[in-house]
Amino acid sequence: MEHHGTDFHRSSNSLDSDSKSSSLNSKHGMDTIVANENGFTYLSGENMQDRKSDVSYICPYSGPAIGTLTITNYRLHFRSQPATDKDPVIVVDCPLGAVSRIEKVGGASSRGENSYGIDIFCKDMRNLRFAHKQENHSRRTVFEKLQLYAFPRANEGQLFAFNYREKFTEDGWTVYEPVAELRRMGVNSANNDTWRITRLNEGYEICDSYPSVWAVPKTAKDDLLKQVAAFRSRNRLPVLCWIHPKSLATITRCSQPLVGVGGKRSEADETYINLIMEANAQSDKLSIIDARPSANAIANKAKGGGYESEDAYKNVELTFLDIHNIHVMRESLRKLKEICFPANDDHKWLSAVESTLWLKHIKCILSGAVRIVDRIENMRMSVVVHCSDGWDRTSQLTALSMLLLDPYYRTLKGFQVLIEKEWLSFGHKFEQRIGHGDNHHSDADRSPVFLQFIDCVWQISKQFPHALEFNEYFLITILDHLYSCRFGTFLYNTERERVANDLKNRTVSLWSFINSSHEEYRNPLYGGLSNYLSSMPVQTVLRPVVSMRHIRLWKGLYCRWNPSMRQQDPIYQRTRELLALQAELMKQLEDCRTERVLN
Repeated sequence: MEHHGTDFHRSSNSLDSDSKSSSLNSKHGMDTIVANENGFTYLSGENMQDRKSDVSYICPYSGPAIGTLTITNYRLHFRSQPATDKDPVIVVDCPLGAVSRIEKVGGASSRGENSYGIDIFCKDMRNLRFAHKQENHSRRTVFEKLQLYAFPRANEGQLFAFNYREKFTEDGWTVYEPVAELRRMGVNSANNDTWRITRLNEGYEICDSYPSVWAVPKTAKDDLLKQVAAFRSRNRLPVLCWIHPKSLATITRCSQPLVGVGGKRSEADETYINLIMEANAQSDKLSIIDARPSANAIANKAKGGGYESEDAYKNVELTFLDIHNIHVMRESLRKLKEICFPANDDHKWLSAVESTLWLKHIKCILSGAVRIVDRIENMRMSVVVHCSDGWDRTSQLTALSMLLLDPYYRTLKGFQVLIEKEWLSFGHKFEQRIGHGDNHHSDADRSPVFLQFIDCVWQISKQFPHALEFNEYFLITILDHLYSCRFGTFLYNTERERVANDLKNRTVSLWSFINSSHEEYRNPLYGGLSNYLSSMPVQTVLRPVVSMRHIRLWKGLYCRWNPSMRQQDPIYQRTRELLALQAELMKQLEDCRTERVLN
């Protein structure tokens, strides 16, 4: 918890460092810190838009608290004014990017205390209510400013990321370089001459939602690639995600084939799928993993889509994973939010969690990734992964299976590369799925696809506490800034749009922020290659047990605004202490080694 003078800050919605992410308030950059009388720090480019005193925050846990509400172009900040020195100060701090919708409560005829005000519904699992006194006429301007800065896209404004100019010691935009990453995997090396790097999509003319750099089978000519793209939904043809360093079995990703009701075939597509299989000399079969339920894949034929028939595609094994679509996942999260916030009632808590089906969906996604790992590692079989358009469930599956297969993606830097590659460059529609700066809160395109991926990573960290270099705080920080619109990393839907809007020069990368203070995000139990103290060998392939007995609700994320459900011990402080002790012991070890050499 934070301490300011003699005040003890307590709030279900404050961002204290012990129980939840304080990333929304923290500064790692080189700018001068500008404090104000309300006790928070202005970010670079942040300025006040409105301030109202005598406003009540209606806390669902401790009741009403009177204080000052400040609106900036980045956040909503409330600080209570305790009646006595013994009363705690309650602080609420919420980036406006995390706001989903704003509603007025009560009207001119409203009577009764706290019956007139504003309800704010957030994307990060909390809701906020502020009561205003009618005679102060404070609600109207607060409501207008909130609408203006929470939903700039609806008001011809711009997201805060374009005003935020903080300087950091690290440049996060250089974290991922596609050619360097492909070469790290061995593409175009002496040991692997079956794949080639192509810039055929450099102008995004073949596929506007794909990256500009691909790796494809060496024997596939450019004309063939164009024909295959024409037979795949949104022109998203199969391209390389990952290659096994020894067996050369691969993971490739794409969208559904345009088979349609008539069962259309494409000789080019069938040839190309065969070339992917032949690029792996270890197997004479290929596994196609379709993330959808089979009924959905069949229904997609009526819309011109479909799936690969085993009659048309020789030596292919087709598997459906039964992962539901974005609409089912959105509804599941809505139910989860209902029981997690404010969650004052313990009655039938476990059955309430089960009824949301959230954990069942997490299990299903993780199970699909484990199945891909089994094909690659045990059967040495190459895998092609797709769903309908190949930018939602496909990203979940490729990224998770790569994390399980390759220790590099379990490092701080490698995980950033994984997100940049499998999510950002391959066109997961972050702008539409999150609704950045948009006031259409009921938009059917919104869905917690990326949130589910991060949840699955957290599940893996619980089963393998030594395997990941990063900690829970790192994952929560990523999710907080997925919504905050403080950084340019998750803005827009595609690489093409990010290049066109010059985000690398006009905004700051989230990785600049994180990598400038990476010690905060390190897991002290990590048993990676750089850890001299670890006697444990690095586990190359992780195989989590995918059972409902092992899948658990991530209370540190979903229930973090509820004081009765937080971890009571200061976990992040203990992590920092362990890391400091680890560094001290490693220095002593190095000193002993140096002394032995000298003697």
